[in-house]
This record gives sequence, structure tokens and C-alpha cells, in this order.
Amino acid sequence: MRISTFLCSSQKFTRLTQMLDFYAGFNPSPLSIKQFMDFGQNACEKKSFIFLRKELPVRLANIMKEIALLPDNLLHTRSVSEVNNWYVKSFEEVLEYEKAEPTHDILQKFVQDLDLIRNRHSDVVQTMAQGVIEMKENEGGQVDAPIESSIQYFLDRLYMSRISIRMLINQHTLLFGLNPHSGGRHIGCLDPACDLSDVVRDAYENARFLCDQYYLTSPTLEIQQYSSIADDLFPIRTVYVPSHLYYMLFELFKNSMRAVVEHNQDHCDSLPPLKVSICRGKEDICVKISDQGGGIPRSQSDQLFKYMYSTAPQPSKSDLHTVPLAGYGYGLPISRLYARYFHGDIVLLSCEGFGTDAIIYLKALSDEANELLPIFNKTSSKFYRATVPTGDWSNQSSDMNARQLNATTPKRYNDLGTA
Repeated sequence: MRISTFLCSSQKFTRLTQMLDFYAGFNPSPLSIKQFMDFGQNACEKKSFIFLRKELPVRLANIMKEIALLPDNLLHTRSVSEVNNWYVKSFEEVLEYEKAEPTHDILQKFVQDLDLIRNRHSDVVQTMAQGVIEMKENEGGQVDAPIESSIQYFLDRLYMSRISIRMLINQHTLLFGLNPHSGGRHIGCLDPACDLSDVVRDAYENARFLCDQYYLTSPTLEIQQYSSIADDLFPIRTVYVPSHLYYMLFELFKNSMRAVVEHNQDHCDSLPPLKVSICRGKEDICVKISDQGGGIPRSQSDQLFKYMYSTAPQPSKSDLHTVPLAGYGYGLPISRLYARYFHGDIVLLSCEGFGTDAIIYLKALSDEANELLPIFNKTSSKFYRATVPTGDWSNQSSDMNARQLNATTPKRYNDLGTA
């Protein structure tokens, strides 16, 4: 009995490995916001099923291959092992539909399984963050620069992959689930007429609530809108995923409010306002948040988008599910991934001693807003064997060295591209 069970599990593992290699050999197929919209407006459940049963294992396999390349001291932590098991389980479940006929019962079960997969991966960000903390504790709190660089590279790709997979799952389940969207203007999770100022106000009010709770005060909000398009209507609207934009704004507002209150402690009764400018150009739509929170020194500005850097205390393990991301410092780097997912970006421009401008860039045209997806190949593999470059400038300061390392970011994001 035990021998047959072992043989069965061994055969299962062999087949899983073969399928993982097979699907990792394909590049993901990026979609644009326009393609999401066009399909959603003429939604066909069978076509969506046929696309996802191929695309989901491709995206899962590509990132699973990279998980296997992580340094052993991170890969074998309890938390990262748990995340890896979630991906293996989800990959296996999607493979069950590889050759299934899209009958009514199969389509219904597929939606249910997609819900299970989404829920299973809901804590990936927090659990990976805990894995990094476990690794640092095992290493005595010190992590070599090459390992930190490869972890930064990996987490950007893992979380971007996760955003894209959740986008596909959400679109399918919202369009074809038990309670599909009907009667509203939304197409799945996309809003074809997203009022940017409304999302700004929602994010501000929720961040303000937290700020009032903690500091008993908060800065006010001022919004202005501009457009270079003749006869453009206000408020400015665009096709976008409101939940993605909300996440970015909420994180930026929290940071700005904290900075403004703490920088103006002697004038809490007359805090300078947060000024938001929403601007539409021919190529980009920009949402700029300007604060007078004292700014950020240049020596720290490059650190703000690193997962292993945070100005807040790390949460205890008991807080893992009750206070999502608190103290992990993941808010800004993940916000930037949400912006870059559809080829936008987030940029911070700071004047130390005065304040900071945080700019969210969104593509103005939906057919140019393509998914930015990680691709597993030889180019991506080499970043897990990265070495620290030798300085080639005289009198290099530590912050200049950091910026030199950070200069590899655009190249790495080219590796996330869709070629």
C-alpha cells in the first residue's frame, strides 16, 4: 500500500514538473485595457474559459520557475514554502481544465475554482514579507547586498505577476460568476468612465480617517483639474481599474498626511493642505499630490521603493492578518507596480525642508495601456546571481552607490516587458 502510494505521488510530481517546464516555455500574452473592455462588452464565457485555461498556467509557471531560483535561506523559510505550496496547488487545479469541454457544469466549476485560487493567494504579499523577515532573523539581521538586490528584483516580478493573475480572475468571475455585474457601467472591475476626482476624494477621506484617529488632526484637500485637449469635459474621466488607482492614492495620502502633521507639529491648528492636480495630456494622465511635509533627503529617496526598507516598526507575527502591510514598507513599491502594470508609473520629486510631489502617471489611451508582465528566461535568471558592481567614480558616497545600483531598475523592467 505504501509503495503504491509512493509511486503514485512520484508519478504526480514528475508530471507536474513536466507541465511546469512546458508552460514556462511560453511567454504570457499581455492584454490592453481596450482589449479587456472590448471583450467584456461582448462577453463570451466559453472564449474566456478557453483563453484562461492556457494563459493562467503560463503566468503561474513563469513565476514559479523564478520562485525556485530564490536563495536557499529565503526559499526554505516557513512562509516562503507556504507561498510556494499555494502556487503549486493553484497550478494543479488550473491544469484539470486543460482538455475539458466547456459544458455548463464545467464552466460553473471553473468559476468556483477561480474564486478558491484568488482567496488562497489573498495573503501572498504579507506572507512573503514575513518570509523575508524570517530570513533576516536567521541571518542575524544582516543580508548581503547581492541577495537583497535579487530579492528586490524577484518581489517586483512576483507581485506584478500576482496583480495580473488577479486581474484575469476578477474579470472572469465578475462577468460570469454567480452574481455578475449588471445594470451598472462597470465592465468587470474596469470603469469605462472613471471619475479620477471621485477616487481621489475616496482615498483621501479614508486616509484622513486614519490620520485623525492617530494624530487627532489632518490636512485638508484641494483639487484642481487641467486638460490640454480642446473642449475636454470636467471632471476628467478615463478607462481604468478604480481599485488600482485607489490603492496608489491611499498609500500616497497616508505618507503625505503623516509627513505634514509631524513636520508641522507646532502649527497643528493650521496645517498646509494637500494639493492634488489632475492633468490630461495627449499621452498621459497625471495625478500629482503636493504636500508641505518637510520633504525627503536624497540619501533616502531611492530607499523608499525597496521592500527591505521601512521607516515604520515591523509588525509582530500576531498582526500578520489583522494589520495588512503595517510596518512592512511595501505600500510604495506595490503602488508603483499597480501604476506600471498598465505602463504608467509613480515618481517622487522632493525638496528637502519643504515638501514632496508624488506623481501618478496613467496612459491616456486605453489601447496603449498594455499589461507589463514578467517573463522567465535566461535574462531574468541571471539576476538571481547578481553581484554588486564595482564603483567607477571617485569619492563615491554610499547613497551614490545606492543610486548606481538602482540605475539597473529600468533594464529590469524591460525584462518585465512584452517582447
